[in-house]
Amino acid sequence: MTGRLNDKIAVITGAANGIGKTAALRFAEQGCAVAVADINLENAWATADAIDQAGGKALPIAVDVSDAESIAAMYRETERHFGGIDILFNNAAVVDPGDKDICDTSLEAWSKTIAVNLTGVFLCCNLGIPALLRRNGGVILNTASIVALVGSTPSQIAYTASKGGVVAMTREIAVAYARKGIRANSILPGVTRTAMGDQMVKDEEGFAVRRQHMPMGRLAEPREIADTALYLCSDEASFVTGQSVVVDGGLTSAYLCPTD
Repeated sequence: MTGRLNDKIAVITGAANGIGKTAALRFAEQGCAVAVADINLENAWATADAIDQAGGKALPIAVDVSDAESIAAMYRETERHFGGIDILFNNAAVVDPGDKDICDTSLEAWSKTIAVNLTGVFLCCNLGIPALLRRNGGVILNTASIVALVGSTPSQIAYTASKGGVVAMTREIAVAYARKGIRANSILPGVTRTAMGDQMVKDEEGFAVRRQHMPMGRLAEPREIADTALYLCSDEASFVTGQSVVVDGGLTSAYLCPTD
């Protein structure tokens, strides 16, 4: 199997479902060996099996991205199995039901969200960059969100803060490691047709509220986010680093949208 990521090795967190799963399948189609990492090992196995059946290379790994030792073990197992790591796609995230307006969000919900969505990305980079350096460089892609750029109500203050932190941290990593052969970018999806996205658009009324701010009038498909991730992790993006790449159908560019 050959392609745009031929002979590359990627670790993708949150790869059991949604954008992460679609990206894992897409990367494997393009010749990449993929460590399919997720806290849900059963679903990680399902993703890995789909890759294997299509002729690709996959390694399912259970990981809790809020736990440093779990992440370190993930990288050790990936290097042992595949011989190295070229791409860190830090995609795992949570939406806590207790994450609401700043005055209504509990410290527990805040702490859980920050632990996974922001500290998790920090730990994955902190512990993963040495693996990239052992290969003389590589690529980091961190999943943020359009909420890093715009405010909204109803609010999810912890999620919003975590994703803003991911964008800022990614930019700093990009500058610090640019001359060491590492590129780092963040990808900022709009609302995407995944299980997490479906929580925000539970019915026609919920969709209609959001659609009025969407120039294209629809949700993103996971493949559209995964294809952007593929580009950013490929050599085609060799001069792209420190960027916050928005994939939102024009939502963050809009003031007034079509009404039909």
